[in-house]
Amino acid sequence: MSRVAIVFTGGTISMAVDPVAGGNVPTLDGAAIIARTPWLSSIADVVAVDRGRTPASHFTLQALVELYQTIRSSADDPAVDGVVVVQGTDSIEESSFCWDLLHSGSKPIVVTGAMRSSSEPGYDGPANLADAVRCAASPSLADAGVVVVLAGEIHAADDVAKMHTRSMTTFQSPNLGALGTVADEGVRIRRIRAGRRQVSPRAPAEPVYLVTAVTGDDGRLVDAAVGYGARGIVVAATGGGNTSPALLDAGKRAMDAGIPVVLVSRVPSGAAGTGYAFPGGGATWVRAGAILGGSLSGPKARVALSLGVGAGLDHDALAVLLADPILG
Repeated sequence: MSRVAIVFTGGTISMAVDPVAGGNVPTLDGAAIIARTPWLSSIADVVAVDRGRTPASHFTLQALVELYQTIRSSADDPAVDGVVVVQGTDSIEESSFCWDLLHSGSKPIVVTGAMRSSSEPGYDGPANLADAVRCAASPSLADAGVVVVLAGEIHAADDVAKMHTRSMTTFQSPNLGALGTVADEGVRIRRIRAGRRQVSPRAPAEPVYLVTAVTGDDGRLVDAAVGYGARGIVVAATGGGNTSPALLDAGKRAMDAGIPVVLVSRVPSGAAGTGYAFPGGGATWVRAGAILGGSLSGPKARVALSLGVGAGLDHDALAVLLADPILG
């Protein structure tokens, strides 16, 4: 039987309603969650690694890098076939992508959680945990990097996005679609994940700021980011990579100060590009020195930029890291 390490970090899956607090609070540890999933023993031999009960919204990038050391240590155990990480869903798309950037091994790393707490009808934690363990034990996910598994679907960490605040099927892959599905009968792969971004594990560069372009943007948030000592800035532009001229001017000031600026789109799918050459258009950003972030969302691009700058990558190396991998 396969052996799977489960790293518990908290999240909704660990929460229950506290009448005094007036809502869900961290309550269940790893052992308690496993106890609610007794059929795990028929899927794999599991080893629990408890790393606390932290709401996902409380994580920092440094904490995620430190958590990766636990993940890698578990994966390096020759007796372990795969690793599951249990966390809150609020920032699962950022944490899973962070670990995907750092993970160079072949063993599956599967991130899961729950949309409903243990106090709610339809608590989905046990089912998601069982599915994640099944995926981590599956040889079909070897070399797939870090994936997210919830509601019976398997998503690549670089594409997965939370699309609704409460829906049980909130997690989608808006650019390429899910990698596959998982159910009691096993793991079914629809497409092979080809091409991944990779960076050496180092302390992330901080602060790296994300600025989302809006109508009438005057660029002051970018100037403020520079004033606060930004090590990098991500601009989530409108449409195919376009902003106001004022925002571009602020971006130029940041780049003139030696701060790398990454341009992505605020649209849920697709990539920023150079199709528009009016002042503030994507082409003018790239001519000014901005780095295109492929189809990465703003939050994911921020993670990659922070880790890339922290690893000492120069402008050209950052451009390679941020670009969409060549598929095939």
